[in-house]
Amino acid sequence: MRYDEFLARVRERGEYTDQDEAATITEAVLGVLAQRITPGEVDDLASQLPGPLGQILADTKQQPERFGIEEFHRRVAERIGARPRTAEWDASAVLTTVADTVSGGELNQIISQLPSSYALLFGKPDLAD
Repeated sequence: MRYDEFLARVRERGEYTDQDEAATITEAVLGVLAQRITPGEVDDLASQLPGPLGQILADTKQQPERFGIEEFHRRVAERIGARPRTAEWDASAVLTTVADTVSGGELNQIISQLPSSYALLFGKPDLAD
């Protein structure tokens, strides 16, 4: 999938006004996700994402932090200046698009590093509690 196609899908799913808004939301969500998964997994994910998205992930690599889904939403909300409930919608728009873009094996590796409640954000309710 090309970068513009990725953003178009995020835009459609999130009902954003334009590609720039979709890009801003995407960067925020991926930045927080990169805080939660291992640096090796960040590299693996980055290699499967289009265009500058991989570089965004590479720039945020660090040792993973352990935090739940509420904190994930709070951090996304802080980055985009929204409420956590809005950030939940935003995270889902981006992460379901990630799930459509990366290989099944890569998606499983990402989800295996997260609490089961995160599976819903990727559109994988069968992997949640």
